[in-house]
Amino acid sequence: SHTHPLNRLCHTFGIPSIVISLLLFVAAIFVEGLWPWALALFVVGWSLQFLGHHIEGKPPEFLHDWRFLLVGLRWWFAKIRGRA
Repeated sequence: SHTHPLNRLCHTFGIPSIVISLLLFVAAIFVEGLWPWALALFVVGWSLQFLGHHIEGKPPEFLHDWRFLLVGLRWWFAKIRGRA
């Protein structure tokens, strides 16, 4: 379902933004003032995801099955290794 190049581009940047934001949220427990950065990355990452799906014209699969959240991360790792 990720065939449109702009959707793929949005996912290329959106997925790592979300993952980094989650790590920053954990770090924000110990580092004061870090949570706004985590929140900004989280919002930007998800905005890119939904923008990509809007461009593709298909809803995200995770709306039907939460396990597809992990598939997105797996796709991103495959992409950076040149396999996606």
